[in-house]
Amino acid sequence: MSDLGRESGGTVYGCSIAETDEPASVLLPGHDVPLGRYTTVRRLLPQRRRRMVGAWCFVDHFGPEDVTTGEGMRVPPHPHTGLQTVTWLVAGEVLHRDTIGSVATIHPGDLNLMTAGRGIAHSEESPAQRPPTLHGVQLWVALPSQARHGEPAFEHHEHLPVVDVAGGRLTVLVGALHGTAESARSPATAYTPLLAAELLLDAGADVDLPLDTTYEHAVLLLAGDATVDGDHVAADTMVYVGPGTQVLALRAGESGVRALLLGGEPFEEQLVMWWNFVARSHDEIVAMRGDWEAGREFGTVEGYAGDPLPAPAMPTVRLKPRGRSG
Repeated sequence: MSDLGRESGGTVYGCSIAETDEPASVLLPGHDVPLGRYTTVRRLLPQRRRRMVGAWCFVDHFGPEDVTTGEGMRVPPHPHTGLQTVTWLVAGEVLHRDTIGSVATIHPGDLNLMTAGRGIAHSEESPAQRPPTLHGVQLWVALPSQARHGEPAFEHHEHLPVVDVAGGRLTVLVGALHGTAESARSPATAYTPLLAAELLLDAGADVDLPLDTTYEHAVLLLAGDATVDGDHVAADTMVYVGPGTQVLALRAGESGVRALLLGGEPFEEQLVMWWNFVARSHDEIVAMRGDWEAGREFGTVEGYAGDPLPAPAMPTVRLKPRGRSG
């Protein structure tokens, strides 16, 4: 998915960010961002006080949206560098095409993982024949220096490990939940210690999740409401939990809860994020943008009926590398 915003004002990393002034280790509410003419997402990362959770550097929650009229999701070919995109659907279908020849339709319960490395482009769109509702998340993972110039790759995983918890279940998208068997580790490729899991809880269910104390974590509510470590949390809100926490206590509300648990070792490299690029300097961003506009390096997305997405103008000030918080 692309950040289709064309203005450079009021942004960090070139991505539209939430304006919350709350402390970085408590509640992070989402804010609406339009993607093209038909889709609006709630952006949870980056925010001013919390730009990353482990290597997770970008979190968009979209839907539930009625896609029976209009075009549904339609994101033209656009480039990525230095990151992985992770797409997970709750409802609906999205057709992915990319410049290394991958074509895959993702369904609920499947995982799409695209490793941009030195550069890839892709498109995302609702198929012509599709279910009536679209609901899901897309996340970005910042690649560490030793991996960010590697070859692009794409993975589609239809079978992911499921862990039973009190009053519900947890599907492991990336990595493994602390304390579980190696067989419960996701097959998705990760380049830093990382975790992503979807948690489904019945109404009123209580669960204590063991956490890796070397990780920082966040819980994003996709539907329902819950109490997280004693604090009431509504949908489209992310709760950040710093390293050192051993157990995360969750209690589902009266309608149950669907949540996303993210985690990872703190990512200590400073990043420059602008538009769809993750780099380490302003000059790298300039070069990446120039390659995309000139039709170099990224290749062509075959089969998409439309033109590629043009890059927005560079900001009038130099982009500065920033750390994961503050």
